[in-house]
Amino acid sequence: MVERFDVRRNTLDTARAGAAVDGGLRSYMLKVYNYMASALLLTGMVALLTAQSETMMQAIFGTPLMWVVIFAPLVLVFALSAGVNRMRASTLQALFWVYAALVGLSIASIFAIYTGESVARVFFITAASFGALSLWGYTTKRDLTGFGSFLIMGLFGIIIASVVNIFLKSTGLQFAVSVLGVLIFAGLTAYDTQKIKEMYWHADGGEVATKKAVMGALSLYLDFLNMFLMLLRLFGERR
Repeated sequence: MVERFDVRRNTLDTARAGAAVDGGLRSYMLKVYNYMASALLLTGMVALLTAQSETMMQAIFGTPLMWVVIFAPLVLVFALSAGVNRMRASTLQALFWVYAALVGLSIASIFAIYTGESVARVFFITAASFGALSLWGYTTKRDLTGFGSFLIMGLFGIIIASVVNIFLKSTGLQFAVSVLGVLIFAGLTAYDTQKIKEMYWHADGGEVATKKAVMGALSLYLDFLNMFLMLLRLFGERR
């Protein structure tokens, strides 16, 4: 009887621990998605408000300030990645919002290039695709580590091709980069979701958990944004 009681008690304790972990994981992932969605909303608002101001558009894209606006988000994202362990969670959060706002400034020109209807349509297509891919990455039992390494190599490839095409101005190369970019960022969405899920640890303190959530949101934000921009190049209707 004693042994049977111990087995039942251990089983009950394990079930309770598993439920606590599942609840904590859901809360953690919800925080990641909330950060990501808030950053996308901020980016969209800044981009739209900037595009509606002729003065702002001229000041940014009609002067050398354009290069500062374009490259500042890139510098900041590297600073976030490199300094995450030294920063406080509140500092990391603040820089994350600054980054999202800077990206909004840098992509404001899409509203001058593409019609508002096509921007909205491509956004909802991206949102639906992202949601399905992220859900698959969260639920799949398959280890995506090797797949992710391959995708990251492909990402470096399209970055190099994009830089080269600044000088070549080849429409064929741009089309190829856009198609490959959609596929790569679609795969990275699933890979990053699985990686973010695996980063969760129920014993993390509030500071560490917040840092993980912010950096996870940054990864998914970049996947969504880049997939959106690649799809916009392919399916957006130019003015």
